[in-house]
Amino acid sequence: MRFIQSISFALSVAVCSAPLAAVASSESASNLAQIEIQGLKSAGAARLQEMVAQPASASETDVKFSKAWIDSQPKAKTSAELQCLAEALYFEARGETVKGQFAVAEVIMNRVKSARFPGTLCGVINQGTGRKYQCQFTYTCDGNKEVINEPRAFARVSKVARAIIDGSAPKLTNGATHYHTTAVNPNWARVYTKTARIGQHLFYRHTWKTASN
Repeated sequence: MRFIQSISFALSVAVCSAPLAAVASSESASNLAQIEIQGLKSAGAARLQEMVAQPASASETDVKFSKAWIDSQPKAKTSAELQCLAEALYFEARGETVKGQFAVAEVIMNRVKSARFPGTLCGVINQGTGRKYQCQFTYTCDGNKEVINEPRAFARVSKVARAIIDGSAPKLTNGATHYHTTAVNPNWARVYTKTARIGQHLFYRHTWKTASN
């Protein structure tokens, strides 16, 4: 029934676009049908599809923080920036919940958008690398080789990375640019504003004061 109503609507739009003189005349029913056909032809197949197509419901496009939702997404198309973010999520947060992984990825993206950090994902993630334990993300400067032994986990975090890069994920951390696990209590956390706790991570936003280390 909805499809028939949509076709009727498309026909009426096409008829309205016909010359007014033709619509206002006393054409016979058969002539009116011809006008409608001509109108549909002029509208084109793409336009007709546009007129009758139903918009996708919000529930079909919203990100869901679950492994089932992640697994249902298409394989993430790789790029240098996605690879950097996916590796960071794998080594920093693969044991977290999906929501926790999104939150960590959001922090990294928030840094990219901040003038205080490099302007690319790879730049942010590798900042300080080369100085042992002086980098921003420990796995990049702890002296250990980064080996991905869990391909399924990496595929999942790659999809999280894709959603963050595409900007399709809802915000979780209220602008956080830093985080740490609940197992530690770094000095810098004392002068930053805590914005969220998600899973085993606490999230913070810079307060524009000097943080001591």
